[in-house]
Amino acid sequence: MALRSKFFRVLGPGLITGAADDDPSGIATYSQAGAAYGFGQLWTIVLCLPLMIAVQEACARIGAATSQGLVTVTGRLYSKKILAAVVGLVVVANVINIGADFAAVGASLNLLIPLPIPILSTIFMLVVLGLEIFIGYHTYAKFLKFLSLALISYVAVALIVTNNWAEVFKATFIPQLQWSPAYWYVIVAILGTTISPYMFFWQSAEEVEESNYAATHHTKRRDIKEIRQDTAIGMSISQLGSWFMIITAAVVLHENGVTSIGTAADAAKALEPLVQGFPHAGTLAKLLFAIGVIGMGLLGIPVLAGSAAYAVSDAFGWREGLDYKLKQAKQFYGVIIFSTVLGWIITIVGIDPIKSLVFAAVINGLVAVPLIFLIARISRNHEVMGDLSGKRLSRSMLNIAFILMFLSALMMIGTTLFS
Repeated sequence: MALRSKFFRVLGPGLITGAADDDPSGIATYSQAGAAYGFGQLWTIVLCLPLMIAVQEACARIGAATSQGLVTVTGRLYSKKILAAVVGLVVVANVINIGADFAAVGASLNLLIPLPIPILSTIFMLVVLGLEIFIGYHTYAKFLKFLSLALISYVAVALIVTNNWAEVFKATFIPQLQWSPAYWYVIVAILGTTISPYMFFWQSAEEVEESNYAATHHTKRRDIKEIRQDTAIGMSISQLGSWFMIITAAVVLHENGVTSIGTAADAAKALEPLVQGFPHAGTLAKLLFAIGVIGMGLLGIPVLAGSAAYAVSDAFGWREGLDYKLKQAKQFYGVIIFSTVLGWIITIVGIDPIKSLVFAAVINGLVAVPLIFLIARISRNHEVMGDLSGKRLSRSMLNIAFILMFLSALMMIGTTLFS
């Protein structure tokens, strides 16, 4: 019992960040990958996991070592132009991502509640803002941990629909490459929705929150071992969910000739008539998939808005943190409200959902390239990091992550230009 209690105590920012990575934009991207290429892009999950852990561990370490967010540390080391570029990139990427997520959640809610999607999106937006603004961080963090259980729905759906596991494991460990703009567009989208900029800012900021909470409540601070365990577990759970999403879309959509979807909700809707073998299995699979989208929206959208708020507040030196009341950190919560409402407006004006969802992931993939470069430099700076500066393995993995993201972006651009 004590061991189980200790295990759950270790889980925190890493688990929340990892689960938030499978937000509705991610769900749509993984579903599109499965629909378009079957099992052909499952190998990206194995490739991304160690790199994802390395990048997020570095971000968490920066927060723990400096008690400052990524933007503040960047401002200490680099020029105002670089600082402005970092903040601008993450805010733009996050707002696009929030808009895409609202579109997916509204469509998923519509599968369960027969009301117009704009009304459902508006209600959902107000619920998200209420939760993030009026609940203290540690209470809210417990709620976010609970929402991470929504990922179980994708495991359940995949187990219902899949019977060709030999082919699944073969595709997972043997890459199948294609030379086409569409293929590499989805690869960059997968990388962007997996190794995503908002996760960098959120996890470093939440490690600062954890340290501040320990100081004010006179409790033990998280040590580096706990941070690494939390990050590894969180990212592994995230990628396991992503793996099952691709499998589900490959079996139910690709194998039945459906190679393109409109939203994550379209993927859920398509499950109903195509699942065979069990009474009412299609309806159950549809409901599980839709509930997963909604649950991950409740988790992902606040993380997106929160990471933007941390970035902007760090840049301007504003008081920040979800443990503060609204009156105590007006600018911080103002950014949360602004980015959430702006994302909601993107949904209301009727931008094409699938284009915005996958485009958001591609934008994240491109934005992540310079940010990983900065994180790698900060992480190994002994003057900034002290005893928590990155060792050889961390440095190597960060360099590989940077090179991989950079080359994938080049491949997407190259195949587009020369096809």
